[in-house]
Amino acid sequence: MREKRKNPVAKNEDGRMNKPPGSKTAKHTEPVLTASSSKNAAAQPWNSQSQLGAFEAAMKLFHARELQQARTLFQRAVEGPERDVAQRAQLHIAMCDRRLRQETVSLRSAEDYYNYAIALINQRKLAEAREHLEKALAIAPRADHVHYALAAVHALSGDAAGAHENLKRAIEIEPRNRIMARQDADFAQVASQAIFEALLYPEKKNW
Repeated sequence: MREKRKNPVAKNEDGRMNKPPGSKTAKHTEPVLTASSSKNAAAQPWNSQSQLGAFEAAMKLFHARELQQARTLFQRAVEGPERDVAQRAQLHIAMCDRRLRQETVSLRSAEDYYNYAIALINQRKLAEAREHLEKALAIAPRADHVHYALAAVHALSGDAAGAHENLKRAIEIEPRNRIMARQDADFAQVASQAIFEALLYPEKKNW
């Protein structure tokens, strides 16, 4: 019988035998991040401090009538671990929804637009207030109080020409608006201009 020849084992330079090549099993493998695992991580609840911070920020927006932004933060506060805060946030979401529906539906008459514009003026949302007052005038063009409010918006915005035009019209419709405007701080920024002095104090021409 012929002898079976053994496979020679390779030796390195110092005479030690090398291990035969083979597949090595990795001791450490990198974790695979799947779509489901990332969603689970994102779904982890906030801690109590973050939840309370979101609720407090939402309350500030709520009182400032920034209802849509407040609703977004209230929704985030609902997802936190504190049940009491989550319940209060849920109640305020319902309040935001109700008020948003009212604002959308109830602004039909000139008075609706006017009253809403006054609230916006108090918040110094002048551009939005001007839009609602212009809608009110489109419905009731001889409403002196709407012209007066629009004049105030222009004055607060630094638009002397627009303020003068609308205040003049308000006084033409109702002369008592002249007395009101003399004491109205909303016109302070433009009251010292010559055209306003002539409008507010026409008797000075005879001095």
